Amino acid sequence: MLAVLAVAACSAGGTSNVPSSPSQSSLSMPQWQAKHLARRACPDTPPGYMHCDVLIENTGAEPSLVAGLTPANFQARYNLPSSKDGAGQVVALVDSYDNPDAASDLAAYRKNFGLGKAKFTKYNQLGQKKNYPQGSTSWGVEEDLDIEMVSASCPKCTIYLIEADDNSGNNLYAADIEAVKLGAGIVSNSWGGGGGSPSGGAFDTKGITYLASAGDDGYGMQDPADYATVVSVGGTLLSVASGSKFTETVWPDSGGGCSVVTKPSWQKDRGCSFRTGNDVSAVAMNVAVYDTYGNGGWGTVGGTSVSSPLVAGMYALAGNSTKQNGGENLWKLTKTELKKDLHNITSGDLNHCPTSLAGTYLCDAGTKQFGQYSGGSGWGTPNGIGAL
Repeated sequence: MLAVLAVAACSAGGTSNVPSSPSQSSLSMPQWQAKHLARRACPDTPPGYMHCDVLIENTGAEPSLVAGLTPANFQARYNLPSSKDGAGQVVALVDSYDNPDAASDLAAYRKNFGLGKAKFTKYNQLGQKKNYPQGSTSWGVEEDLDIEMVSASCPKCTIYLIEADDNSGNNLYAADIEAVKLGAGIVSNSWGGGGGSPSGGAFDTKGITYLASAGDDGYGMQDPADYATVVSVGGTLLSVASGSKFTETVWPDSGGGCSVVTKPSWQKDRGCSFRTGNDVSAVAMNVAVYDTYGNGGWGTVGGTSVSSPLVAGMYALAGNSTKQNGGENLWKLTKTELKKDLHNITSGDLNHCPTSLAGTYLCDAGTKQFGQYSGGSGWGTPNGIGAL
């Protein structure tokens, strides 16, 4: 069966996550779009450009009221040592355009949730603390979300925001390179596009942990999450059952599955002969964000834009950023380590999964066809920092 899956996966999974257009039927739309749950903050982009992955949820909540999941929820579910670890770790968030309110919005978010004063610096693409690019309210909410999610998981971290001149792949990749030059050991990218284009060395520095969001359109992978040197972070639906008890399933619109990029030697699954994603996952919907630049205050957002920076903060808590090579270490964990250090996501499947792959580990959680792995959730969501 796996031999058949390999052929099917390569042909069906060979397309990158391409944003839906208004003319598409509800059957080919992401569920968040078909059910009018959210809207994309950033518009669709032509080849060579990237779109941010944050989704603004249609909740109708007042901007003066806090709604959605909070840092306390994340720290409890993922069993994080947020109150004691992370000092001295530098996490960079790479985005496009300028959010002039980023620092004040971050301060308000942290004050509301008792996270203390941020160690935060904003840079332009050249590493300057001035001459920022033109503003964008669309990318502005992405920037606020990114820096707030790192704060949520790692409040003691030092946070850098690198603003690329625009959303072209060339400038975003240049900003990734600059982030490393500035001293970041962990670099998160909540955006994507492309179709297997070369990275120009942007994600190739040894001793740096790179992460990227998997995308918000269901089955398929996007750049740069599909690069072997990048941790591909998928999305889950996290619900608070009662008190500190949680339920977590695959978010159906998470990217994931079989890509068109060369398979790294450390991936041993036989259902896809190319790079398989995801590597790990975290919550991707119903998250509180504070953004005054484009949205007037408090709001609720989603997308794997939440997952990537949140997990980036977790890597910082672990303090092992120099020992990572994309998701390689996650793929080499023993069964005992996987069971202990990662929540096994046992239910949920990816939207738009090819018919030939329905019911397989590339699309569905809980199949046990390749251990606890699934395309949507990767090896699971962190339970502490042992897996990182």
